[in-house]
Amino acid sequence: MFYYLLKYVILGPLLRLVFRPRIEGLEHVPADGPAIVAGNHLSFSDHFLMPAILKRRITFLAKAEYFTGPGIKGRLIAAFFRSAGQIPVDRTGKEAGQAAIREGLGVLRKGELLGIYPEGTRSHDGRLYKGKVGVAVMALKAQVPVVPCAMIGTFEAQPPGRTLPRIHPVTIRFGKPLDFSRYAGLENEKAVLRAVTDEIMYAILSLSEQEYVDRYAAVVKAEEAGKAGERASRLPRMPLG
Repeated sequence: MFYYLLKYVILGPLLRLVFRPRIEGLEHVPADGPAIVAGNHLSFSDHFLMPAILKRRITFLAKAEYFTGPGIKGRLIAAFFRSAGQIPVDRTGKEAGQAAIREGLGVLRKGELLGIYPEGTRSHDGRLYKGKVGVAVMALKAQVPVVPCAMIGTFEAQPPGRTLPRIHPVTIRFGKPLDFSRYAGLENEKAVLRAVTDEIMYAILSLSEQEYVDRYAAVVKAEEAGKAGERASRLPRMPLG
């Protein structure tokens, strides 16, 4: 109930008024039945803008940190995600990926739309990174179409580290559904999962026209954070007195 209150009364109209998003290819999202919407992930705003413009309800697999943040802000964010029906997923440990797949398949079995960011994390520099194969596992096991989606302009509107978004033109672009029925029964084949995932990422890339990096975003982030720490440790220290 609260989901529809946010979508049609509180948040949805506000987002449409402020961002005036341009929508392209909305007809490619199935009107009913299970499907996966797989998109790039540039900004925290993505979580709100896409659901606001879709005619159907969509459930995202959201990182567990959104539900455990400290202070008033953390509690408000957690309350929003829970009320909107989003599912927390722990991304740490060996079972994290399997847990996400189980949750996602549960959404699809109910005939609903599932939203996924195959990169697994927000892009820290606006580029599109290598996708993880979980999206392929779910598409093949549930035998559902995958609708590629590109968020354009949200990185400029709210880049990582910015609390409140700035006014910036935003386009949300959907591509034709991808059918992977030819791979039925091959969801345990690593080469097939990689091929399906790469096809999905290429479709997103074609819509977004981002620069592509054939590496996982989390790995690149960790490397850059490590280099930044090394540079900081080499800076001369000022005498205390």
